[in-house]
Amino acid sequence: MSEEPSDVDRFLALVAKAQERDDRLTSIQAGLLVAAELGIAEDSRSFARLLGIAHSLVLRELNALAERDGVLDIVKRDPRTMKVHYKLPRP
Repeated sequence: MSEEPSDVDRFLALVAKAQERDDRLTSIQAGLLVAAELGIAEDSRSFARLLGIAHSLVLRELNALAERDGVLDIVKRDPRTMKVHYKLPRP
């Protein structure tokens, strides 16, 4: 009897594939890109909550991605909540 992969398993498989394509990506960075591609999370706080990781870690990885040209675009920063909205660049 075979089991269908869960949503979490599918997400993790996509993260692993993103890291295979670009070995400079950390697992959090790859997760941010996959989440943006799938429409799962478009801001740092939502991503941190979904994965159960500290928002500060997500912000650090998000800022590192934003420094790389053409990888991720920062749409808006909320100075009060520290939430950062992001999206994938248009091709």
